[in-house]
Amino acid sequence: MAEITAAAVKSLRDATGAGMMDAKKALVEADGDRDKAVRILREKGLTKVATLEDRENNQGAVAIARDGRRAALVELKAETDFSAKAADFVAVTQKLADAVLAGGPEAVAGVQDELDTLKITKKENIEIGKVALFEAAEGNQLDAYLHIQDGRGTNGVLVEIAGADAETTHEVALHIAFAKPTALSEDEVDPALAAKAREGFEELTRKEGKPEQAIPKIVEGRMASWYGERVLPAQGMFGDKETVQQRIGSATIIRFAQAVIGG
Repeated sequence: MAEITAAAVKSLRDATGAGMMDAKKALVEADGDRDKAVRILREKGLTKVATLEDRENNQGAVAIARDGRRAALVELKAETDFSAKAADFVAVTQKLADAVLAGGPEAVAGVQDELDTLKITKKENIEIGKVALFEAAEGNQLDAYLHIQDGRGTNGVLVEIAGADAETTHEVALHIAFAKPTALSEDEVDPALAAKAREGFEELTRKEGKPEQAIPKIVEGRMASWYGERVLPAQGMFGDKETVQQRIGSATIIRFAQAVIGG
């Protein structure tokens, strides 16, 4: 039977976040083998954490990694802002973004040990949220924007535009952070959501006593405004009358991605 020293217990506790008694029991079970003790604690901890998976996790952090024409965005979700603002949580979020930039979305698997450790130490439902990797085509502009609050990213944006300069592309990225569009075109909006909105506008217009023959035109106008709140090119730039498409002129927004904590 290997001797279990207080120093060994403390070292294991510091590395895993486990309680002192749990660390000691794991070392005893592993006959002093530290790596085996870590695996024991991890397995026991993850079993407990699995019971938390149904709990709401609308807090978290967002990180962005960029290299030339390539950029990655990753959202890591948590239950509390206390956990999400912690240095270890922010560090893992950035490590995930760096991994995605280097190896694509599937590369998050290489950060699984760090994720598991977070789950165990925080005792929260922690999971990866939105993941995006952009590589801009030759000649296109790519912009990445990250709003930092309390030491963590809370609103991250990637956008690629063809035919615009860097300054305009950055403006659009800032607008996305501000306006939070959900689609690049009307076709991308959930048809069921649009149908429900149209039905509501028709009912409202009739209740207002509008002439029957005028209802379709009024409803279409209201639907245009409704889409204008959600579809990026149709949104008013920073809430003004000028739309995003008018601001960028003949340029084309190729794609965008956004992750907002609590959004």
